[in-house]
Order: sequence, then C-alpha cells, then structure tokens
Amino acid sequence: MNWQTAIILVVMCLMMGWLLSPVWRQSLRTQRIAATPFPTRWRKILKQQLPLFHALPADLQLRLKKLIQLFLAEKQFIGCEGLEITDEIRINIAAQACLLMLNRPTQLFPNLKTILVYPAAYQVPQTQPDAAGVVHEQVQIRLGESWQQGKVVLSWPDSQHGAADPTDGHNVVLHEFAHQLDQENGAANGAPFLASTEAYRVWSKVLGSEFQALQQRLAQGLPSLFDPYAATNPAEFFAVITEVFFEQGQIFQLQHPALYQQLKQYYRLDPALWSQ
Repeated sequence: MNWQTAIILVVMCLMMGWLLSPVWRQSLRTQRIAATPFPTRWRKILKQQLPLFHALPADLQLRLKKLIQLFLAEKQFIGCEGLEITDEIRINIAAQACLLMLNRPTQLFPNLKTILVYPAAYQVPQTQPDAAGVVHEQVQIRLGESWQQGKVVLSWPDSQHGAADPTDGHNVVLHEFAHQLDQENGAANGAPFLASTEAYRVWSKVLGSEFQALQQRLAQGLPSLFDPYAATNPAEFFAVITEVFFEQGQIFQLQHPALYQQLKQYYRLDPALWSQ
C-alpha cells in the first residue's frame, strides 16, 4: 500500500466516523436513559394522571415509562401566557404522546423539538375571504395545534381532561401527535409513513372509503362513532380515528373492523384487548 492509498483510507475512515457519530451518540444516549430508573415522583404522577396506564399490559407499562424518559430528555416544554411548566404537565403530556409510539420501531417524533403549553384554550387570529373576495378578520378558539416546524401547541386543561377520561374518544394530545406522525413525510394528508407501496394502497382504499361513508352519514343527519370534525379532511380523519382507536377500541373494532385493522397494523397495538 502506498502513502496515497493510505491517506485516502484514513480520510474515508474519518468521514465515515463523522457521518456515523450522531447516530452512535444518539444510540448511547438512548441506552443510558433506558438504564436510568423511572423516578418515584414521576411514577406517582403517571398513575394519578393517566388512568389508561393501568389498562396496559405490564410490558407496555414498562415500555411507556422508558419512552417518557426519552421524550422528556429530547423535547423542550415552554409555558405560554405565564404558565409554569411542572413535572405534572411534562409527565401528563409526554405519557399521552408516547402511547402512539409504544410498539413503533422508529424515532420518537424526530421532527418535534418544542411543546408550547397554554393555561387554557387560546385564541388564534384568522383571515377569511367571503364570496365577494372581501377579507374578514376573525378569531378562532383552539385546544391544540401541530406544526411542521417542530412544534406542538396544547391547552393544559384540555390535555389534562383528555388523560383523565380515557373512554370518551376525545383526546387533544393523541390528536395533535397523530398529526405529528402524519407530518413526518410532509404536509398532513392522512397517510403517515407506511411499510410498503401495498400498505399505502390498502390504507388509501380503506380510509378513503370510511372517510366518504362518514361524510355521507353526517349529510344524512345520522350519528357516528367519530366526531364530525373527522369529516373535515383526510388529515383530521386520521387524527380523530386515532383518538377513538386508543380510547374506545372495542366499539371501534365492532363498528369499523377494516378501519380498526389498519390502525392496529400501523400502531402495532390492539387497544380492544385492554381492560378499562
């Protein structure tokens, strides 16, 4: 081997090390966090704030606690309008968000950096053109939002209420973090990352059919398991059915078996088996 070849090999090794080092460091960090005991105070908050935790099988309870630790190590919580961020707020929101990731072998919301938490439902200014093209200013009241720019916005009382009642099919944290999953491959469109082209084909067929059926039922004034907001667009449909999947799994599976199966495959969970 001449000196030129040796230099090239050294440079290639250095470049490879530089490329792999973030992955390596992240792996070491994850292992370190996973080896750290779940704090006793956090465990108390989790059991008090998240009744659904008690319905999970033991292996999923353990997995959830590890995910919470990783989530809190990676994500920043910021209180808005004077709200002080406490362990109660952090554990409550992190626990609900991590339910979506219990059995998914992927990174933990890799695009998400910050969770903004308001002390109540908050106002968002909007502009809306009328039929004549005149733009009107109005204010919308929101409980939460998911942004592609690495942020989720939540109302703390509504987040807390969603956790406290795990059987009503309404949960703003599950809703907004489902949007985060949907936004990992771009703008939210109701089709998150799936395993294959065939998986996308079946997903589109089943969810498209169910989405149209929901719109038809609502147009006819018929009741539905899903909140009417689900009929807004495919992205909201995915977020709303995620809420129901985790909180009303048994009736979901009974009334919409094909749709339930799609979410079961995506989340790799079967909430219909959990005892509430």
